[in-house]
Amino acid sequence: MGHTTVRISDSAREVLREMSQSEGRPMQALLEEAVETLRRKRFLEEVNAAYASLRGDAKAWAAVEQERRKWDRTLLDGLTVHEPRGRYDASPKRKPRRTKT
Repeated sequence: MGHTTVRISDSAREVLREMSQSEGRPMQALLEEAVETLRRKRFLEEVNAAYASLRGDAKAWAAVEQERRKWDRTLLDGLTVHEPRGRYDASPKRKPRRTKT
């Protein structure tokens, strides 16, 4: 993994240092977590803004609602919500080879 230097204010570094000591985690790990948290927050803000824009268009919003109703019908598969499901295994099932003796 590559590394680089990032400049932050003295006060931000002090907060980061204190958090690192109290949590027993490296400052780098805390910075990476902060960046990922900010990325997710921004993504959700963009999604919310897009939905707000979509809601502003009555025809487009009606189409979304219609599609949701269609997907809701797929829930009528006869399985209960709490019914256990087996673990998905994508590997092909092969029978052991028989060798001639």
